[in-house]
Amino acid sequence: MYARDDVATTQDWQQLPSGDHVDAAVDGFRMLADPTRLRMMWLLCGSEYDVTTLAGAVGVARPAVSQHLAKLKLAGLVSLRRDGRRAVYRVRGGHVRRLLGEAIEAADHRVTGRPDHD
Repeated sequence: MYARDDVATTQDWQQLPSGDHVDAAVDGFRMLADPTRLRMMWLLCGSEYDVTTLAGAVGVARPAVSQHLAKLKLAGLVSLRRDGRRAVYRVRGGHVRRLLGEAIEAADHRVTGRPDHD
């Protein structure tokens, strides 16, 4: 259970988020709606990667991985750290990690037929 689950009330879910919040969330979901990006993000949840290592791990050409990372960075889903001349990427924050975890867990229910839980 997440901290937000403990404090969210029915009333919280009846108040629409602001347009800016909805737009930012939609941008994030749009970025995650690509299989390569989702795989990259999954790996970036567990560790930092440079472009070359990440490209090898997901089996995609380095230029394509660079383009995906640029889009994910613009959407605020990954952060960049310089390690000398190397650029190292990682997922930005626990919210993104939990979102990905929940998405894969929900997919697991659908794929395996396990019943949903509240």
